[in-house]
Amino acid sequence: MKKLLAAAAVAALALTGCASGGNTETTEDKDTFVVGMECAYAPFNWKTSEETDTSVPLGSSGYADGYDVRVAQYIADELGIDLELKTISWDGLLPALDSGEIDAVIAGMTANEEREQGADFTTPYYDSEGMIMIVRKDSEEATYTDIQQFSGKNVVGQKGTNYDDVIDQIQGVNHVTPKQQYGEMIVALQQGDVDVCEATGTIGSVTLPTIDNAWFLESTQACEIKVEDYCYTNSTSTIATINS
Repeated sequence: MKKLLAAAAVAALALTGCASGGNTETTEDKDTFVVGMECAYAPFNWKTSEETDTSVPLGSSGYADGYDVRVAQYIADELGIDLELKTISWDGLLPALDSGEIDAVIAGMTANEEREQGADFTTPYYDSEGMIMIVRKDSEEATYTDIQQFSGKNVVGQKGTNYDDVIDQIQGVNHVTPKQQYGEMIVALQQGDVDVCEATGTIGSVTLPTIDNAWFLESTQACEIKVEDYCYTNSTSTIATINS
């Protein structure tokens, strides 16, 4: 948590003079720091009906909690203003930032060249420790040791994520239409609609123990072996702000 807060402190300094959307108002002029996140991506951010020491209200929708919520609250406290969280779908986060609806995206987002064309990114505040391939425990896929063994399989990712892009690097794969949320991918796997889901190592290690009959292959098994030149093996979470 110390690493998260250290990065958040740097982000707070960067945000102090950062313009929001197309207007000239800065965080120094505002009394609220508005942050967008999915609230469906544990352990980074999720919804809960219970108030805790680290949760933040979501209006009539309960509370939000997680790493990202704590980072957002820390930044707001450093800026001396209130925090407001907005629940926005993953593919709507950067458009909301661009329009000025929110001041920042704090949602476990990794910077890449395409995203950096429309937003500024802080230094990483979290390392997600690579990608994983989530499969059914009793399946043939649970024995795979190379990502190319998923050729011909039905593979799904989350819309707009770096990990969804990796799927097309598997020769002969059936790239299933991406899902809006992580939970939707797991449902598709459990129902047999797909053979495998792709996600970050952090997400899988935290949520899979609660999912019946699911298993994951760590990046050292399914990604780093023989495919280092063209497969994401690591991702970091950064804070996105409007281009200054």
